[in-house]
Amino acid sequence: MRAEGLRAEGLRSVDEPGARPDATVRPAHTGSSALLIEIRGLRKSYAEAGRTRIVLDAIDLDLRAGEFVCLLGKSGSGKSTLLNLISGIDAPDAGDVTLHADGERVTLTTLSERARTLFRRRNIGIIFQFFNLIPTLTVVENVRLPLELAGRADGGAAAELLAAVGLGDRLDTYPDRLSGGEQQRVAIARALIHDPLLILADEPTGNLDDDTGESVLELLLRLTRGAGKTLIMATHAPEIAARADRVLHVVHGHLQEEHLQKEGQAV
Repeated sequence: MRAEGLRAEGLRSVDEPGARPDATVRPAHTGSSALLIEIRGLRKSYAEAGRTRIVLDAIDLDLRAGEFVCLLGKSGSGKSTLLNLISGIDAPDAGDVTLHADGERVTLTTLSERARTLFRRRNIGIIFQFFNLIPTLTVVENVRLPLELAGRADGGAAAELLAAVGLGDRLDTYPDRLSGGEQQRVAIARALIHDPLLILADEPTGNLDDDTGESVLELLLRLTRGAGKTLIMATHAPEIAARADRVLHVVHGHLQEEHLQKEGQAV
């Protein structure tokens, strides 16, 4: 089961106006990783002051299992919107988002809102910039919540995961007694507790100071890479993007892929 794999592997203590991609953005490396996400013709707009504002337009993208992908772009460029569409929190105006989960090919954009929610609970973990912990629940209760919503037993997994993020002695503490970095560690544990195929992180270090942000990033990468998880992170920080397998710039509603210079490659 995926949960066993997570415990075994993960718990060890371009901004050019008018630019538009010519084709589907595909992985720079093929390797043997399986295709996890297919995005085709994705479009999303919002009504603002009586006008239509197109945030994302004709997005095509393939992502493979195990990749760490960074989304870069200005505030309001559409990074968070793209994450919300991939997760099924929002529905697009047009286009499809398809995930390959447990041998099945599921097109989220054809599902009802309830069906998307159920799929997300099983297969996707989300980390927010402002933590989004429930203040009336203890640390361990916050982490257990995704399992309870999915009707799954804990079996001690929440305590084990919290110990792995350095909070094994804070299980019964309430979020307001924690520092920002500690709250984000709880949020990471909550996103991973149900062993999702895909982790979406929206500016996970944006509300933290530099040192705390670096430690939280190291923790997140250790847990996701150690378990072979796919991580898509929206960020403003080029130093974080420098550690990714792929960097995608959201520019004027389109995606532009940055071709990374890997160690040992000729310039």
